[in-house]
Amino acid sequence: MRTNAEADGPVLDRSATPDEAGRALLAQAAEAMRLSARGYTRVLRVARTIADLAGAETVGRGHIAEALSYRRQPPRN
Repeated sequence: MRTNAEADGPVLDRSATPDEAGRALLAQAAEAMRLSARGYTRVLRVARTIADLAGAETVGRGHIAEALSYRRQPPRN
């Protein structure tokens, strides 16, 4: 495996599991944004990449927040 995009389920679970604050934020966002399982996983992959670029060993709330900020939002009427 060379990139986070190539990580399968067990590898992603070990490397991208967020801390408690990050997990709570992601759970809130998943409900509010109606994230599918695929969307949830994509947020985790992006958050892991952000954490890697920051030199962090674990995925934190800030990494999750930044990853969520890159999601497209549907137009609001």
